[in-house]
Amino acid sequence: MQLSLIKHQGCATPFLRHLLDFRVYQTRQRSQCCNTACTVIRHRWMKRAPVFCTHNTINKMISTQADKSIDMSKFPVERIRNFSIIAHIDHGKSTLADRLLELTGAITTTDKNKQVLDKLQVERERGITVKAQTASLFYKYQGQTYLLNLIDTPGHVDFSYEVSRSISACQGVLLIVDANQGIQAQTVANFYLAFEAQLTIIPVINKIDLKNADPERVEKQIEKVFDIPTEECIRISAKLGTNVEQVLQEVVKRLPPPTFKKEDPFKALVFDSNFDHYRGVVANIALFGGCLSKGDRIISAYLGKSYEVNELGLLRPDEHPTDRLYAGQVGYVIAGMKEVKEAQIGDTLYHQKHPVEALPGFKPAKAMVFAGMYPMDQSDYSALRSAVEKLTLNDSSVTVQRDSSLALGAGWRLGFLGLLHMEVFNQRLEQEYNASVIVTAPTVPYKAILSSAKLIKEHGKEEITIVNPAQFPDRSVVKEYLEPMVMGTIITPDDYIGKIMSICLNRRAVQKNMVYIDDHRVMMKYLFPLNEIVVDFYDLLKSMSSGYASFDYEDAGYQAAHVIKMDILLNGKPVEELTTIVHKDRAYSAGKAMCERLQDAIPRQMFEIAVQAAIGSKVIARETIKAYKKNVLAKCYGGDITRKMKLLKKQAEGKKKMRYVGTVQVPKDAFINVLKRKDK
Repeated sequence: MQLSLIKHQGCATPFLRHLLDFRVYQTRQRSQCCNTACTVIRHRWMKRAPVFCTHNTINKMISTQADKSIDMSKFPVERIRNFSIIAHIDHGKSTLADRLLELTGAITTTDKNKQVLDKLQVERERGITVKAQTASLFYKYQGQTYLLNLIDTPGHVDFSYEVSRSISACQGVLLIVDANQGIQAQTVANFYLAFEAQLTIIPVINKIDLKNADPERVEKQIEKVFDIPTEECIRISAKLGTNVEQVLQEVVKRLPPPTFKKEDPFKALVFDSNFDHYRGVVANIALFGGCLSKGDRIISAYLGKSYEVNELGLLRPDEHPTDRLYAGQVGYVIAGMKEVKEAQIGDTLYHQKHPVEALPGFKPAKAMVFAGMYPMDQSDYSALRSAVEKLTLNDSSVTVQRDSSLALGAGWRLGFLGLLHMEVFNQRLEQEYNASVIVTAPTVPYKAILSSAKLIKEHGKEEITIVNPAQFPDRSVVKEYLEPMVMGTIITPDDYIGKIMSICLNRRAVQKNMVYIDDHRVMMKYLFPLNEIVVDFYDLLKSMSSGYASFDYEDAGYQAAHVIKMDILLNGKPVEELTTIVHKDRAYSAGKAMCERLQDAIPRQMFEIAVQAAIGSKVIARETIKAYKKNVLAKCYGGDITRKMKLLKKQAEGKKKMRYVGTVQVPKDAFINVLKRKDK
């Protein structure tokens, strides 16, 4: 195919006016910056050379023509429905979203439609939603076209703040429950998020096509646990598309429209954002009043900065630019923001000329789990720093603080919303940036109420937060220590109640409630110290219940605790990376277990190594790693015993000297292994 260059942009316009009658060929020759794509347009019957122009230009011109047919002012608030889908992991949330997109024509029907809204590799592999995605659907019902805005939110409790802000942009939710597995722990947590936000909840029982499906049993569970009548449940198979049309009809009939007005001043909620390397921050917004147009100047209520709107539009689920967005609608906006931190989740945007009161409930994301991160090889430090900086551009909830370690070198101390958030961040580093990192065992933030006037003056406040165990203040200058607590929900078959109760009691948990949700399944509520579940509690729970138990938790504030700092000494030298905070009653057993695991993890050296656990100056446990032994008497074939004694004494003195000047080599993979617990 021959290509001829367009001399100026105007001569492509006649072709674009009749694109539907043209055959369009796209040949994409992308450079690294993705700006050199090209599009070839050949008229089906005209005898002229094909037209060649930049892909960005064609896309812009095509979208401009297409978007003129979408007049957003034609959708009054009464014909708008904003809703979300919430579910436990693997209950079919993404599959149902795919079917809804197909039924409304947002995407074509094809076998390749799997997890269309889950765009990250980690989301597809784990079957979870990490970034909130939006899709605007046009659905005809009883002769009228409705605008249905599907806001796909993260389901895990780690992202509960993002979920709460996202569903605040909705008027209802679809609660998906597996017809085989029934109600799980995350189902309960997500239900209460929607219930507390006073949203209309439509229960949907999915996977009715499975051999072992029992929708009647699940309907009874829903009625007993959530007090929702069985006749309100919709039975579907998202995989086969059975009854999915009924879901859309019920969304229109049962969910209320937004109560916002176009005549009010512009006010919008930011419920998610991502970073584009060429356009800056792309913020997902829900309009709580007024109208937003291209060229308007808007202000962030959190930062007070002013921005000009460069582009706005709908997500279907790809970006479709429009001229305006109106009250009750959901879309995206690009306004020249340079960092994701400028588009904080929960922030309020308003017109520069019409200031409004910020939407209530905004608070910056709070890190609940901290871990050290170091490059596998110090020569990779610069590359890893670049990767961390790029990834945090898309995730403003991660806190980053530079750190260094004698054993692991230069690195960072990162704060995450929870364990899953930390695992997802590490997995994205590995998959998207090919980074090899060492991650230390996670710790939780403690609080201390100071009694020392000097320290209070130094910190400027009486209550301080400690994220690094090595910086834990001494008991002599503290009135009281506080530790973070969580309310855990465990749902399990009743065969495993005894084992699970034993595990929970061993983790200092306090039982708050236990109720049967059907004849064989129990829901238990426990108040846990967060420190007791951050390392390996979930794995142990799955092991003890043969994989049948599910677990979820939510923040329950802080509580006074008798906790102390336990140092680990190698030949009398403290190792900061192994410093932990333990409960006073468990200090001896924890110290002994730590020393025993270190004894197995650290290889023998040419000198003896004393592994000690200490609280302050008091050693509470010790193990010894024996030195390699060289037979210095091998050359002595007899003679005076004093000769042998002299050689043995000389060897002992040498080993004693090495013990003081030698450096103990701790394997890098030992840092997490030694902190894992082994409950019996």
